[in-house]
Amino acid sequence: MGLADEILAANERYAAVFPGAPEAAPARRLVVVTCMDVRIDPLALAGLQAGDAHVLRNAGAVVTDDVLRSLFVSSSLLGTMAAIVVGHTECGLPRLLDPEVRARVEAETGLDLDSLDLRPFADVAAGVRAGVLRIRESPLLPDGYEAAGFVYDVATGRLEPVEPG
Repeated sequence: MGLADEILAANERYAAVFPGAPEAAPARRLVVVTCMDVRIDPLALAGLQAGDAHVLRNAGAVVTDDVLRSLFVSSSLLGTMAAIVVGHTECGLPRLLDPEVRARVEAETGLDLDSLDLRPFADVAAGVRAGVLRIRESPLLPDGYEAAGFVYDVATGRLEPVEPG
């Protein structure tokens, strides 16, 4: 059985007990911006359920132009009024600043990493802080839009607030 067949079989089991779709607008009027790391359950870590929040994930929980675009759509069309940015301990993205790691990745892929905007950062909390600031300063989001940041500890499941700088 190939990957697509496995996915379709799992989907059949899911569809058999599917309770129906929640409303399109998030019940908590919240967006969670977090890393793609599989150790993070973005809803559970904040006590949320399916339908409570939109979830945006990328490598490093970086608030990119595309994240701001999605926040704008979420806010203007579906009424969200807050976002949390959640980085995490043991993040792999800072390793891309290590010259040895960069050299190995470049040798393995044949790519010049300097030509890519991978947005690595040295400090997870600083990366979260920058993301929160970018959201707060975005002209795309309405007055009163809230943003807060946290670092999630993958070993304990706890969130540590990141104070704005």
